[in-house]
Amino acid sequence: PYFFKDAVGRNVTVNGDRYRSMLTNFLLPKMEELNLVDMWFQQDGATCHTARDSMAILRENFGEQFISRNGPVSWPPRSCDLTPLDYFLWGYVKSKVYRNKPATIPALEDNISEEIRAIPAEMLEKVAQNWTFRMDHLRRSRGQHLNEIIFKK
Repeated sequence: PYFFKDAVGRNVTVNGDRYRSMLTNFLLPKMEELNLVDMWFQQDGATCHTARDSMAILRENFGEQFISRNGPVSWPPRSCDLTPLDYFLWGYVKSKVYRNKPATIPALEDNISEEIRAIPAEMLEKVAQNWTFRMDHLRRSRGQHLNEIIFKK
């Protein structure tokens, strides 16, 4: 994971400059290090994500292979049922990181990092399969809600 910090290591809110710095100084080098090619990138419609300079970085590095408001592939707003970070990762990690009751932000960040690294590959494969299933259902139902997937009957 990436934690947004200022020059002295304090947590900060995300703005356009910080987001672009994360893309260019963390994400893109990490993708190169892991030899991740022909990847798709997905982001929500936050203003710092869709700012002209941020979108230029994405177009330069992902071409037409990114999903974003104002991008080459649009993503429905408020679609947490289609975003693995929302429907899987945050809840899963949150259920684990507070088990040892971290007393400081650095301890919490360490727990988050450890739990994300510990997610089994098989679980991530199931999440990817579930995402594909959700997308197939969405196409078949012409964009209807995923009630029978989310609230299994």
